[in-house]
Amino acid sequence: MSESLVVNEIYLSLQGESTFAGLPCVFIRLTACNLRCSYCDTAYAFTEGKRRTLDEIAAEVERAAFNFQPSTSLAPQRLPLVELTGGEPLLQPGSLPLMQRLCDAGFTVLLETSGALDIAPVDARVRRIMDLKCPSSGEAARNRWENLPHLKATDEIKFVIGTVQDYEWAKEQITRHNLGALCPLLLSWVTPLEPHQQDKVLKPVPAGQTPIKRLDLVERIIADALPVRFQLQMHKIVWAPDQRGV
Repeated sequence: MSESLVVNEIYLSLQGESTFAGLPCVFIRLTACNLRCSYCDTAYAFTEGKRRTLDEIAAEVERAAFNFQPSTSLAPQRLPLVELTGGEPLLQPGSLPLMQRLCDAGFTVLLETSGALDIAPVDARVRRIMDLKCPSSGEAARNRWENLPHLKATDEIKFVIGTVQDYEWAKEQITRHNLGALCPLLLSWVTPLEPHQQDKVLKPVPAGQTPIKRLDLVERIIADALPVRFQLQMHKIVWAPDQRGV
């Protein structure tokens, strides 16, 4: 059913992560994910959602963007941005024609994807923000390394860092694969989950991992001169860390 998608929520907010942080963005959160990362804060999107046609989704995006004028030829992108997130958007085949349609409409389209699925079929105009899952996620074995040759300078690689072992692993991958030459690199500190967010289906953090504090992470990045962008989840600072629709 490529002409429809199971959607968890659609909302207008500010982009809280990536090199686009702080910009207005319409989020399309799709239902279902094939991973169960230990730090996942959207476990509700694993199963909650309603099937909607691509026409319905595109119309809702346009309504949310109504008050924003299309960018002039001098502007780098049309605002608001549009991001497909989840869950894992690429699990649903309909995400591909939806992204193409939104690009055709002039939007700057972002895709948040786990890195466990093939990114090659995604429209070349889409900015792919691809995770490389670190050890504390419990899902590092699911990284699809075949995706690396498909990355462009307009894409981004994100490492979610919760432990010292995550940082050392990320540093090793950056060097081994010369990732800094591919695209911008993001090191995102894990915001601790609220007790009610700690869904029982999530993977446990593997034994022997040492939690890392924000300051420690920043100091290590500086000391090691890593070619990365440190980021916090901005929306969790502005709003309550567990608030939906932001």
